[in-house]
Order: sequence, then structure tokens, then C-alpha cells
Amino acid sequence: MPISPFAGVRPTDPDLIDVDRLLNAFDNEKPDPSNPLERVQFGTSGHRGSSLTRTFNRDHIAAMSQAICVYRKSKGVTGPLFLGFDTHVLSVPAFECALEVFAANEVIVMIARGGDFTPTPVISHAILNFNKNRADALADGVVITPSHNPPEDGGFKYNPPHGGPAEKEITDFIQRRANTSLETGLADVKRVAYLTALKAPTTHHKDFAKDYVTDLSNIIDFDVIRNAGLKMAVDPMGGAGVHYWQPIADLYKIDLTVLNSRVDPTFRFMTRDWDGKIRMDPSSKFVMKSLVEIGSRFDIAFACDTDHDRHGIVTKSEGLMPPNHYLATCIAYLFTNRPEWSSNLKIGKTLVSSQIIDRVAKKIGRSVYEVPVGFKWFVEGLLTGQLGFAGEESAGATFLRKDASVWTTDKDAFVPSLLAAEMTAREEEDPAQIYAGLTRELGSPVYARIDSPATLEQKKRVVQLSGASPESKSLSNSELGGDPVIKVMTSASGNSAAIGGVKLETAQGWVAIRPSGTEDILKIYAESFRDQAHLDRLLSDAKKIVGV
Repeated sequence: MPISPFAGVRPTDPDLIDVDRLLNAFDNEKPDPSNPLERVQFGTSGHRGSSLTRTFNRDHIAAMSQAICVYRKSKGVTGPLFLGFDTHVLSVPAFECALEVFAANEVIVMIARGGDFTPTPVISHAILNFNKNRADALADGVVITPSHNPPEDGGFKYNPPHGGPAEKEITDFIQRRANTSLETGLADVKRVAYLTALKAPTTHHKDFAKDYVTDLSNIIDFDVIRNAGLKMAVDPMGGAGVHYWQPIADLYKIDLTVLNSRVDPTFRFMTRDWDGKIRMDPSSKFVMKSLVEIGSRFDIAFACDTDHDRHGIVTKSEGLMPPNHYLATCIAYLFTNRPEWSSNLKIGKTLVSSQIIDRVAKKIGRSVYEVPVGFKWFVEGLLTGQLGFAGEESAGATFLRKDASVWTTDKDAFVPSLLAAEMTAREEEDPAQIYAGLTRELGSPVYARIDSPATLEQKKRVVQLSGASPESKSLSNSELGGDPVIKVMTSASGNSAAIGGVKLETAQGWVAIRPSGTEDILKIYAESFRDQAHLDRLLSDAKKIVGV
């Protein structure tokens, strides 16, 4: 995809969102339930949209919140609902609307003390801590966030009592029920005024930050960080964790500089992403330009996206680490520096993550549990203590506590970031140097993901390739990047779930192709253990296979 000339450049005032226009549209624009684009649509991370396109408006929030109330009642979920929101402009009115519905339905709701923002992993952590050793009156949660998406976007996601992203069965229920509400003009939705909801006997205030921050010592070794005297920096990117980092530094007495504590719904302080849009994606070299420029002043630096479920690691030796490189480094470090972890713990990875992870796993004598794209596939393994680490190629990860009990079942950017400091202190090398050592022994892969424009027919072709058609079977006898295809995958090896596309492997590389469910694009992933020229050939061959 072409790189915008504005990539890595801060926006000017004319480029910023019109906050008042967005808020006015949220309240006054009504979605048309007969238009499929304006209905509630749950993807891998909940429902997302913008008030300006009538895809994230007050009616959507009211309908989804009522649907969750109905779902909870049908499943006997009677404990508290932990409700959090991030710093996107639409998150605040969406939070208020959701609370109005939950209060009217007499749902016990826990919100952050002082009206503060609440990161995604903190909600997961709170759900799990509450539900520990309970058999009934279980808690669940809602996080209002579009993650790292642009400032004009909004998002709404539900975490059931297991604390992680809801399964498709649950999101399908919420989606159907919410769209029925939209079709009937919200006739079935119960609501009270916001101030009434705020003062309702079912609404309670919780110090999420204190509970989360004080528990971090059970997953991160702060003593080794403090004793090494590391100089660290973090950029919260104006996100929901902005008020968490200084308490972490203060409580654990570590030298951590919070570079930007500003909260501005226009996100005017961000450098723009590859396409010129403002995003808070800590894996993007364009978004992370400001931190990379000053990263050499610190022993280790990191950043987190708006809801703090994605991390970005900046090392003194190499700058911004590609997500796959850091995931492999985390795995190599954790499984050799957590003595209380069982030798049976597995490594969770998505099938489009780098195969350097598989090579690291073999080196340290661990099994890999490979799943389709989506963090929901890791939930059970984390909850039952079968997975020590779970990560995906888009810079999202979590892992178990030092005693091998569950920490979160959703992505948590705090702990991979702090782990970068722990490993730098203990190994006396930064994560990029540790990764370089791994590749000297295991090979150095070259990885890419591209979004290729695709017609409906081209997307259907990928679906056909992932089936049992003759066309699909012929792939077993084809070549890729000059080498014979040795494996054709349409389901993940870990849980046998359909991958929604196809993955082809050779002895020295692989490609995976998936149609987007929301855009007219094909997502093409590829990796070579040879060189860039081989990677380019893999990508070219992948495009020929699907005709783009």
C-alpha cells in the first residue's frame, strides 16, 4: 500500500476531528436498521464505528446494553458488571448511555472512582479477581473503546465471566438482540437519566487503578528492575492507562518517566500512521516516531495504545522492535525465568505470527498451541493454566503470574512493557539484543503483512480455497516462492478451528490469506527464512493464487 507523505508527521488543526460535530451526531443521528452498514456488527473486537457514518450512535449503545442485560439474565450472570471506557471522544457519552440502561435494568455496575478511564486489561483483571473461587453471582464487563483506531471512532466490547473477549455465540446473540431493538425503535430498551443512573443503589465506585497496580508485583519482578537502576520511559499515547504509570513508578520506586500525560480527544500530539490517519498503534514506526527519536536516552522505552491492550517496545540498540520479534523474545525469557511454571505449560500463538516462535519453542522444549486470529481463542488455555504465554502478531499479549495462575484473559500492554524492563535488567541486554542472539542460532525471518484491495469475487475465491473444493486440493501440488508446498492449512493446529482463509507452508517460508469481514480487502501475511527477495516472491505468488 502507498505510504502517505504525511506519515510520521503531526497533524495540523484542519486535520483534527470536530469534537462538537461528533458528539452532536452521536446524540442526534439515527441509524437505519434496514441498512446493513448501520446495524450492530460485532467483529473480532466488538462493535466499532463512527457517529458521522451512523455506525456508532446513542441508539447502538442503548440497544447493545439492553441486549447484554437480556443475555446476563438468560445465563444467570448476577454479579457486578465492570464498566470501563477509554479516551476517545465518543467513549464518554457511550459510557453514560450504557450506565443509563444498566441502572434501569437494576444491574450492579462497578465504575472507576473519580470518573477515570479504565484500560481493557484492568477490566479483565477485575473480573477474574472477583470470580476467583466463586461458583455463582459471577461478574462480567464492558469496555467502551475502539482500541488504536482513529479519534472519530467508537467501540463497544463485552467480556463475559471468563474475563476475555466474548465468543462468537455470545456476540451473535448480542448482535441479533440489539438489531431487533433498533428495528422496533428501542421499544424494549429500559433507561433512566444519567444522573439518576450515577446515583442508583446499583452503581458503585471502585479504585481499579489501586487494585491493578498493587497486584503487578505478582507478575513482574520489580526488585531486579529497581536494583539495576534502569532508566525507562513510557508514552501512554493519551490513552486509558495515562493515570496508571506514575503510580506504578511511585509504588515500585523505579526510574520511569511518563513522557506524555496529556488527554486530548483530537490526539493532536500523535504522529500520523502510514496512510496519513491518526492512530494510536504502538507497532507502527510512523506512529512511534517521536518515541523512537528519543529512545536512545533510555535503557528501555515503551508505549501502549488507547485502551492499553497493545504494546510497542523501543530499545536503545535497535529502536522499535517488530511485534513478532518481541513476542519471541518474551517467550524465550519467560519460560526460562519463571521457576514456578510447570514444564507442561504451552505457548499460545496465532497462525499468522512468526514461525521464529516455533523455533524458540523447540529450543526451550515447549509445545506451541496455534489458533486462528483473535485473542478469544486463548481464553480457556489461560484460564485453566495450560498456556503460560499468549500473543498475537498485532502486538497483543498476556502471560501468567509468577506462581502460574491466571493474570488476565485479555491482552495486557502493561505487563509485556514492564517485562521488557525486567529482562533488560536481568540479562544485561535489551530485548533487541536478546532477539539477535536467538536469530544467530535459529535463523532470521523476514515478515510482512499487506492489505490488498479485493472484489467480492476475489474474497469468495479465498473462501473456496479454504474448503474441500478441487481447487483447494490442487494447492498441495503447487509451488510457492520456488519451493514445493508441504502443508495446506484451513484450520488451526491447536484447536482445529477454521482460520477463515488458507495458509500454505514450504520448507523456508509460508503465506496466509484471509478475507476481511468488514472491508473490501484481503489480508495477506508472509514470512521467509531466506531474505527479502524471497519474501517478495512469496507475496507475489500469494496474490496470483487468489487473482489480485
